[in-house]
Amino acid sequence: MGFGVYVHIPFCTHRCDYCDFATWTDRDHLVDAYVDACVVDAERRRAAAPRAADSVFLGGGTPSVLSGEQLARILGAVDRTPDAEVTVECNPDNVDPARLEAYAAAGVNRISLGAQSFVPHVLAALGRTHDPDNVARAVEWARAAGIERINVDLIYGTPAERSDDWRVSLDAVIALGVGHVSAYALTVEAGTPLGRDVAAGLRPAPDDDAQADAYEIADTVLGAAGYEWYEVSNWARPGEECRHNRVYWEQGDYVAIGCAAHGHTDGVRWWNVRTPERYIAAIAAGADPEAGREVLDPAARAEERLTLALRTRTGSRVAPAARAEIDGLVDQGLVVRAGDRIVLTRRGRMLASDVTARLLLAGAAVEAPADPVGSIGGT
Repeated sequence: MGFGVYVHIPFCTHRCDYCDFATWTDRDHLVDAYVDACVVDAERRRAAAPRAADSVFLGGGTPSVLSGEQLARILGAVDRTPDAEVTVECNPDNVDPARLEAYAAAGVNRISLGAQSFVPHVLAALGRTHDPDNVARAVEWARAAGIERINVDLIYGTPAERSDDWRVSLDAVIALGVGHVSAYALTVEAGTPLGRDVAAGLRPAPDDDAQADAYEIADTVLGAAGYEWYEVSNWARPGEECRHNRVYWEQGDYVAIGCAAHGHTDGVRWWNVRTPERYIAAIAAGADPEAGREVLDPAARAEERLTLALRTRTGSRVAPAARAEIDGLVDQGLVVRAGDRIVLTRRGRMLASDVTARLLLAGAAVEAPADPVGSIGGT
C-alpha cells in the first residue's frame, strides 16, 4: 500500500448546482492566508512523522485557482518520493499554458479535468459554465507543458441527457486520447440547488434505469477503445490508473491538509475543521485543525476492506462462511469467482451497494487478511 497526501483547496469561482463539497465562491480574499496555513500544516506533520508520499492529490473546490507560485509552496512543504504521482484537479475554464507550465515545474505530473459533459444543454442542466472546447485546449496545453497523465471526469444520468448526448461525451473523451476516464452517476444531495429544485418538483430526479443504461454504454464504449475498468466508476488504459485513488481503495495511509480534508492512519480516520477561516485560525494558533476522528476496530476495518476492494477489478477476499450467499450472487450474474476472491460483473457493478450489503450480512468480511482463507471455488 502506498502513502498519500491529500490537500483540499476549497475555493471556486462558481458553484455547480449538484455540488455539496466544502467549497466557497466568496472567499478569494483568504487564498494567500490559506496557502500559508497549508504550508505550515504540512511542515509540522512532516516534522512530527517523517514519511515520503508516493502520491499527492490537490482536490477541491478548484485547485487550479492557485497560481504556480502558490502551488509550488504547498508542494515544497510535502516530502515526496522521487517518482511520486502529483495530481491537481483543474477547471478547463481557468487553466492556461503559463499556469500549467508552472505546475509542471513544481512537480505536477498528472491533472484531472472536470469536463462532466461535452454537450452544452447538459452542462447547463448541471449548472456548469465552461465551454466544452476548453477541455481539448486544456489537454493540449498540459501535454505541451510535459504533463502527459490526464484524467477527465464525466457525469451521466442528468435528466436532460439523452443516450446520444452521453455517447457524444464519451466519443469526445476518447478522441482526446487521455489515459484515464472517471464517470459518475449524478446524485441529488439535499441542500444543493439541484436538491432543492428536485424536492420542490421544479426539476426531475435522475432516472435509475436511464443511469444503468448510461453505465452499460460507458463500459462498452470505453472498453472497445482500450480502457479497462479498475474501479466501478473508473476506467484507464494499461498503466494509467490513478495511484492516489488506489491508496484509498487499499486502505493505505494518507495525510489530510486543508479544511474539511480527511486522513487515515493505521485504522484511524480523522478530519479537519470544515471552513477555511477556522482552519487558518487553528494553524495560526499552533493548534491541531482536527475536528474529529473514528477508530476502526478489526471487524469494522474488515467490513470496510470488503466494501472498498469489491469495487475494484481485483475484487475482494471473502470468508468461507458466506459461501451460500456467494453461490446465489454467482447464479444471479452479479459476481464471478476468482480463487478466494469474488469480482463484480458489469451488472454487479451497477448494484454494488446491494451486493456489498448482502455479503456483509452473510459474514463475508475477512478480519485478518494475512491468515489463510479457504477457497470459494474455481474461476
